Amino acid sequence: MAKTQDYTKIMQDMMASFPVDTSKFQDAFKSQAALGEKMSKVALEAAGKSTEISTKWTKGTLDKMGDLTKTKEEPADYAKAMSDFASASAEMAAENMAAFAEIAKKAQMDTVELMMAAGKDMSEEASATVKKATADMTAASKKAATAAK
Repeated sequence: MAKTQDYTKIMQDMMASFPVDTSKFQDAFKSQAALGEKMSKVALEAAGKSTEISTKWTKGTLDKMGDLTKTKEEPADYAKAMSDFASASAEMAAENMAAFAEIAKKAQMDTVELMMAAGKDMSEEASATVKKATADMTAASKKAATAAK
């Protein structure tokens, strides 16, 4: 029977000759987790403020409907109450839509700021990692060349 090479051993030896810094993977995971936490904070803050506006808007509408449902003396008073309700509803809608727009604008600005900071951090980390890997590979190549002589 012919003797075969142990490819598992060859692969292990080959992989062992390439330096791999697993701490970089851990750092990347931690950075991603921190970014996720900050993004969640932005989203939750926007959701909380939106809920407050919605609640205030609903309460305001219900208060105005209370005035609308009261018994009136004259038929014309019903038309005036309906007109007043429509005007108040339109005004509340404009105010609340502007408030929603401000929340969305702030969330967008915060998100862009976080993404810019994360991109800068990742770029710096990637650059440092590439420099270190290049230096390690150069050292490993020189070592292998020296050992082959």
